[in-house]
Amino acid sequence: MSRLMRASLPLILVLLAPVACGACSKSEPEPSGLTVSSAVMPTPGSPTPAAAPTSSVPLAHVTHPDLLDPSKATAKAPDVFKAKLSTTKGDVVLEIHRDWSPNGADRFYNLVKMGFYDDQRFFRAVDGFMVQWGISGDPMVSAKWMNAGIPDDPPKQSNTRGMVTFAQSSLPNSRSTQVFISTVDNSRLDKNFCPFGKVLTGMEVMDSLYKGYGDGLPQGAIQASGNAFLDAKYPKLDGIKHAEIVP
Repeated sequence: MSRLMRASLPLILVLLAPVACGACSKSEPEPSGLTVSSAVMPTPGSPTPAAAPTSSVPLAHVTHPDLLDPSKATAKAPDVFKAKLSTTKGDVVLEIHRDWSPNGADRFYNLVKMGFYDDQRFFRAVDGFMVQWGISGDPMVSAKWMNAGIPDDPPKQSNTRGMVTFAQSSLPNSRSTQVFISTVDNSRLDKNFCPFGKVLTGMEVMDSLYKGYGDGLPQGAIQASGNAFLDAKYPKLDGIKHAEIVP
C-alpha cells in the first residue's frame, strides 16, 4: 500500500491503495481516522487545512455525564442489536453483530448510548466509495476521544455495499469513533478494515447524502472547531440529528 507523507502539515491521515482500472491504474483513498501520532498523508491535490478557532463551549446536546470520559465506555453490547440514525435525509437502521467485531460493536454501542453521534455531519461522503462520520461537533468532546482507541478485531466479514466499519489510521488499535458505510463493493479493504454491522433499512438515504465537496475536507480543522467550522465552510453537508438503540 503506497502512502504520501508530508510531516509539516496538521495531523491528517489518508491511506491510498492502488486499484486496477482496465489497462490503467489509479489511487483511491481508504477510510481513515485521526490520531495525535498519525503521519500526514493528504489526498493528492487537497489544500492545506486552514486554521480555525477552537471553541471552549460545549454543544447543547452534550448532556450525558460520561461523554467527556472515554474510560466510562465499558458496557458490553448485546450479541445483535439495532441502531437508528435519524439523518437530514431520513432514517437509517443499522444491525450490529458483536461476533463480527466484539470491540467494535461494544464501542459503537457505548457511543450511541452516550449520544456521541448526535448533531454530527457526514464530513466525508465520496460518490462511488463510502460515507464517513464520527468527529464530534464539539471540539471539547473530540479532544477527549481522539486517542481513545480500541483493540483491533480480525476481519470476519467483507466490506461490501451497506457494511458498517470503523475507520482507522495505520497504527494498531487506532479505531476510536469514526465510522463509514460502504456505498459500493469495497472488498479491497478487507485486509485492514473490520465490519461490525450492516445497513438494515435506509441504504437509499445513504446514497442520497450530499457528496459535492469530494474527499478533501480537512480533518484537523474539523477536530479543532467541530460543527462551527463545517457549517461555515461546508453548509451543504448532511448529518445525523440523533442516534439511538432501537428494538
